[in-house]
Amino acid sequence: MDEALSEGVRLEAACSRLGVSPRTVQRWRKPQSAEDRRCGPRTQPANRLSQAERQRVLQVANSEQYRNLSPKQIVPRLADEGLYVASESTFYRVLREHEQLQHRGKARPAAKRPRAEHVASAPNQVWSWDITYLKGPVRGAFLYLYLVVDVYSRRVMGWQVHEEESTEKAAALIRHCWEQAGRPAGLTLHSDNGGPMKGATLLATLQWLGIAPSFSRPRVSDDNAFSEALFRTLKYRPSFPDKPFSSLEEARSWVASFVGWYNSQHRHSAIRFVTPDDRHFGREAQLLARRHQVYQRARHRHPERWRANTRDWTPSGPVRLNPSPHPTPALPSFRLTA
Repeated sequence: MDEALSEGVRLEAACSRLGVSPRTVQRWRKPQSAEDRRCGPRTQPANRLSQAERQRVLQVANSEQYRNLSPKQIVPRLADEGLYVASESTFYRVLREHEQLQHRGKARPAAKRPRAEHVASAPNQVWSWDITYLKGPVRGAFLYLYLVVDVYSRRVMGWQVHEEESTEKAAALIRHCWEQAGRPAGLTLHSDNGGPMKGATLLATLQWLGIAPSFSRPRVSDDNAFSEALFRTLKYRPSFPDKPFSSLEEARSWVASFVGWYNSQHRHSAIRFVTPDDRHFGREAQLLARRHQVYQRARHRHPERWRANTRDWTPSGPVRLNPSPHPTPALPSFRLTA
């Protein structure tokens, strides 16, 4: 380039011959020590938050009530109280700017869940159950938590804690849950391939109750995704003890407290952040309609801050447990529309 310019060739012609722009040549000649003199945008967005509104976001996120929750949990809870402070993305943006988005808690980032093979469009159609270990008072010995969850509503239908795995105890739990649920017909019970799940006593009980058994695929450890996800929530709960339970009674007391919180207070992200009880007992439509009204009022106050429709607060639709890779067109979609 220097040789061509010294021979009298114009910069534009030399750049065209070499296939570069004149701005590239200027950047080549710029010393590394030179400072960037680009001024950036001269105006700020007209719909930006005011300083007071940004402080309000920080105040809410750091309040005692919400400081242990993510924006995904905070925003629906505010909507339940009739308040709209900002969107989830705004909460994340403001917190990121103030370096308050460091990962908290014991859990790793959530992994994608596998597909399943049943569709639940209402409560008491598909249940999932499993057994997990709890550290007991004797080193090397464990307590066993039996837990049944409704796939559609995510509600814990029943649980027990015992000192051993037993197909007889599993059969008694399933029968108790079935009776408490009003003896639903056409129920499917999904589990993995463990010994208590395939024991003769349990299978005979399921046949007598009219419950169809379903099992995970062989050598697929995460086919029972709903129960595994519930156990993950349980064991990464902040109140879950780091030390072993001192007795069977203490373990049962803690699990009872957890189930009460999970069913009646926990806003589940997969069902539009309503509680399992709200979805199981048909209260979600009214609750989500109130949230929709809160968003409509917020949009009416500041229409310039909404480029499209407000957040979708319609009830989530049927839930799939391991759907086939090529579902038939007759199957309902995952998401209902208003």
